[in-house]
Amino acid sequence: MKIDIKDYRVPEGHKVDLARWPTRVEPVYDSKHDYKRRLKRTVAEMSAQQRMLYATNRHAILLIFQAMDAAGKDGAIRHVMSGINPQGCQVFSFKHPSAEELDHDFLWRTTRDLPERGRIGIFNRSYYEEVLIVRVHPEILISEGLPDALKTENHVWRDRYRSITDLERHLHENGTRIVKFFLHLSKDEQKKRFLARIDNPEKNWKFSVDDIKERQYWDAYMKAYEACLSATSTDASPWFVVPADDKKNARLIVSQIILDTFTDLKMSYPTVDEARLKELQSIRAQLVE
Repeated sequence: MKIDIKDYRVPEGHKVDLARWPTRVEPVYDSKHDYKRRLKRTVAEMSAQQRMLYATNRHAILLIFQAMDAAGKDGAIRHVMSGINPQGCQVFSFKHPSAEELDHDFLWRTTRDLPERGRIGIFNRSYYEEVLIVRVHPEILISEGLPDALKTENHVWRDRYRSITDLERHLHENGTRIVKFFLHLSKDEQKKRFLARIDNPEKNWKFSVDDIKERQYWDAYMKAYEACLSATSTDASPWFVVPADDKKNARLIVSQIILDTFTDLKMSYPTVDEARLKELQSIRAQLVE
């Protein structure tokens, strides 16, 4: 089954209603073996593209993953990027901001970790937390030291959406291609995964009491995601809503979206001029003497 990434892309200006976006779709693989085969093939193609990305040194790729707890962000990153040269890929996870980070604007701490040209950067959570968790828990704004005039509900989210889209537009115009994934998990599936983490001793470490606390705000998070996706999905830096109840399916969809992003760059290895070719032939002659 062919994956058409347009099925998961949020068009610019589209008002998102997550109830209309499925958390599970017909599998694009026939069996576990077929899943492994398809993922291996796509990862190999991505690896070849990543080598050209590094060689051309004209673009960077930034992949942003956002989701509710237990949606499979870590697993998607681990499996989909398994064949990428570690030297060409950087992963950053963003937790609660430090005191130093709170003394700067909300984009500062992630801007420091943007990928340079020739590399892939992965944000496991990102600056989007500032319009998601902070919107669900507006009391966090108090710790951010904003001027009182900027804390009003009527302005802060609109202004932050604008700051984000301005930043992403700037990055796009300077060679960074940004692809944003919302792994769309159902509440029932999250419950199953939480129970599995509790019942399986090897997964106990994955579960935190904070996870169940945040689950109580499910509806508020869905509204925050809907507003965020609607305001910040653009033609240049789109959001993709990936059905995440089936982890294998989600990984195949994510890998195809990344591969299509690479191929759209139409990269090729740099060519050398006549003078450089002569120099190389001269060096070769010396080596074979």
